[in-house]
Amino acid sequence: MRVLVALLLVLFSGTALAVAEGERIRAWTLEDQFGDDVLIAPDTRLLLVASSRKAADVANEALEALPEGFLESQAALYVADVSRMPKMITRMVMVPAMRSAHYRVLLDYDSRVAPERLGDDDVLWLGLEGLTVNERRTFDSAAALRQALEALPQ
Repeated sequence: MRVLVALLLVLFSGTALAVAEGERIRAWTLEDQFGDDVLIAPDTRLLLVASSRKAADVANEALEALPEGFLESQAALYVADVSRMPKMITRMVMVPAMRSAHYRVLLDYDSRVAPERLGDDDVLWLGLEGLTVNERRTFDSAAALRQALEALPQ
């Protein structure tokens, strides 16, 4: 049993997202709500991660209030961890509903991006510079998240 646990820790440790300031994020690719693969690139400056339904509601409310193209203009990515939802429901109901959003939603079907945050009710904000975390914040309010996003330099 110990060997199995150790093996699982080794296998999944390489896929977890760095969340401490100064840590480097490993490159990954996720599918968006339109089925397009999106790679986190070295020029990505901001990563927002919602790991629960409540966190997704906070992020979606904040992002809906911003103009179309805002995330792209900020070199930002938004990841929704949908791993706790049955894949059939996700693909047949949730993903089609997400297609009406005016922003890209990257879908983490396997909780690869931030497995340690699975179920957390706040939105994780990671400021990045060359895939190195230089800022870590959390938001439990759409208004506060929107205000922080609007305060980003253009």
